[in-house]
Amino acid sequence: MRKRSIKVRITVWYTALMVLMAAMVLAFVVAISSSVTVQTDLTYLSQTVRGNLNQVSLQDGALELGADFSFVQGGVYTVVYSESGALLAGQLPQPFLTVSEPFQNGYTRPVETGQGEYYILDLWVPSGWETGIWVRGFMEVSEGGRAVHSLLLAAAIAMPGFILLAALGGYWIVRRAFRPLDVINATASTINEGRDLSARIGLLPGYGEFSQLAGSFDRMLERLERAFEAEERFTADASHELRTPVTVILSACEYAEKYDETPEERRETIETIQRQGKKMAALISQLLQMTRMDQETELAQFRKTDLSELVRTLCSEQGEREETLILDIPEHITAQANEALLSRLFQNLLDNAFKYGRPGGRVWVTLRREAGEIRLTVRDEGPGIPEDERDKIWQRFYQIDPARSSDRGAGLGLAMVQQIAEVHGGRMTLESLTGAGSAFTLHLPDPGK
Repeated sequence: MRKRSIKVRITVWYTALMVLMAAMVLAFVVAISSSVTVQTDLTYLSQTVRGNLNQVSLQDGALELGADFSFVQGGVYTVVYSESGALLAGQLPQPFLTVSEPFQNGYTRPVETGQGEYYILDLWVPSGWETGIWVRGFMEVSEGGRAVHSLLLAAAIAMPGFILLAALGGYWIVRRAFRPLDVINATASTINEGRDLSARIGLLPGYGEFSQLAGSFDRMLERLERAFEAEERFTADASHELRTPVTVILSACEYAEKYDETPEERRETIETIQRQGKKMAALISQLLQMTRMDQETELAQFRKTDLSELVRTLCSEQGEREETLILDIPEHITAQANEALLSRLFQNLLDNAFKYGRPGGRVWVTLRREAGEIRLTVRDEGPGIPEDERDKIWQRFYQIDPARSSDRGAGLGLAMVQQIAEVHGGRMTLESLTGAGSAFTLHLPDPGK
């Protein structure tokens, strides 16, 4: 059986609750109205009869009524009987002309006559030790009881209409309130059917929790889109760049298997396989590092870092190449940074400077605090980069001239440098003159001293 939607269930729930509350309120009103009406009637009957009681007396066996005695007052009939029950004064209500009711002193009770219901109150007025008279009050049950009956009838007729109207109005309100959820569901269905992670809900503020949910959903989609793009980029990059070393390795293995190699040839084959294997390992490591930064699955931890000390230390680890380095690094320039990532960035810049610079040429490393930022520059004496190529060098796997170096890389170094700079809230710039070298500069925010 198909489950009812949450909108229908909410509507049914509050409609049932409203019916229950209406019934309880109506029952309470009826009970209170009936009680108040009865108590009012009984009080009025008692006050009227007792008021007339002061106007009744027996003088030498004869009945005497005062001037203020009232036989009929506000619907209350007052009559006087003898001790034996004979009517002495007053007019009986029509139904009691044929109905008799025993006397009960001081007790008010309802009596059904067949023509209506009356309240009766009897009071005994003694005269001497054994004689006296009865004063009886009649009062027809007021219209209050019938009004309550009419109220119940009106409620029985009108309440279903009001409940139906409230249910329809409530359903409309709930449906309107849940409209953002329909938008979210439709967007999810569109993404599922078309596999288009670029779709967004874009729900405007003003829908409370639904706006927050839509915002979270959009952020999740954005993250998923980045993750899928990074996965696709990694797959494409790896399949593209690994094809060459894999081909070389397979060719070397096939050659070694097909021909009876000499020990020197076998050693050369093993060296080729090892060299290509290291190249593959380095490429995969770089791709994984860049993919993690793309997906933000490996969030960089930043701390106060002494850039001056870091750059000097890395320069001192360059071995024989250190002799060609010219350093201009002031003391104690610090920034909020991830030391491991900045080390990789600087090492990549140094590797490029040595690889593509003039053989035996110098490399200048400059660290400055200028114009509200920190600038780290690595400049070489290479042939420079043509102007039309300068914007392309930051792209993955892009190489200006693969023949410029015998130890060419995969073209990921500068792409990773740019990515690391952006992670730190910075940027990379390039200044290059054909035949005069290139200068790569990292610009970082200056947190101040």
